Amino acid sequence: MSVFSIKRVDRLVAFSVLTSLLMVWMVLTGMDAIQVFLRQLGTVGKHGNTLSNVVIYVLVTFPRRGYEMFTYAAVIGGLLGLGGLAGTGELVALRAAGMSRLRIIGSAVGVIAVMIVAVVILGETAAPWGDQKAQAMQLRMHSGNLGATSSGLWARDGNVVINAKSTMLKQIGGIGTVQLADVRTFTFTPDGQLNHFEWAATADHDGQQWLLHNVRSSVLDTKGVHTTMLPSETWTTRLNPQVLAQSVIQPQYLSMRDLHRNIRYLEKNGERSGSYAVAFWGRVMYPFNGLVLVLCAMPFAFGALRSGGLGKRMFIGILLAIGWYFLQQAMVNFGTVYGMSPLLANLLPALILSAAALYYFRRHA
Repeated sequence: MSVFSIKRVDRLVAFSVLTSLLMVWMVLTGMDAIQVFLRQLGTVGKHGNTLSNVVIYVLVTFPRRGYEMFTYAAVIGGLLGLGGLAGTGELVALRAAGMSRLRIIGSAVGVIAVMIVAVVILGETAAPWGDQKAQAMQLRMHSGNLGATSSGLWARDGNVVINAKSTMLKQIGGIGTVQLADVRTFTFTPDGQLNHFEWAATADHDGQQWLLHNVRSSVLDTKGVHTTMLPSETWTTRLNPQVLAQSVIQPQYLSMRDLHRNIRYLEKNGERSGSYAVAFWGRVMYPFNGLVLVLCAMPFAFGALRSGGLGKRMFIGILLAIGWYFLQQAMVNFGTVYGMSPLLANLLPALILSAAALYYFRRHA
């Protein structure tokens, strides 16, 4: 086989896989978006929500949904693409022409690898940006005195204006709550003059009241500014911790940079990074896990799928995708409960799947 013909067949395999992948990816992401749209329609008219807000919410979260659905689309689409070539006898022709299984799989996985790079970039740029916009919309609708901007969380409580540069989810007694970091409060007189300013490193809600930690309090009067330092103090405010907890972006929706920043902050303060570390290593392992899943699925196209139709290929692809999802969730949850390294918890599903696939294909070679 000439070099030119090898390149042509590579393009043939890659184009078949890419076409099927894009089709499945759009269908899965679109179905997820439609489901969210229908669910959000039930909130129209509540808290000032409108149909245009619902449409915007679905659009800005679409990149994140695409990021989440890509791995499953790659498995199903890859099987459909190679299965289509098997169904028409083209895979048999390629094998008869001297093209090895490994080379055919390499052509298929190569185009998927390029797509994964693009999807990772999507997941680190447009997806977090969209989720932040969606968070700000939900926050404004559910609590009129709250707002989220690039400078952090802003709230108004009577004559007090509150700003927290960052918000993080924590687990206290098994209950999810919010910790505010780099907190500033500005108290104004009725005529709009600032008369009290406080800064606190963090603010926590213990289930009954808010507590400020490492507080610097400054009182402004006609004699000047009077500053005092306190290790902690009770904070009287009407900020609702449940509303804040529901409004904070989930760790799995943050970019790796933001996750790493939160992990460093928590570790610096002697606290467990918890779900942030799990989400971070999940992001890091995303390309590897995706490629492993695709590599383990592709050999099915040379055996069972050759004699099966579209329905059989779809069934095997969906079965693998669902099995992978539950295996990954189970291992990550197991690792979280028993203190396993987040890196190992995210790596184990790929190792288990690789071992199972190797055993299967050795038995059925």
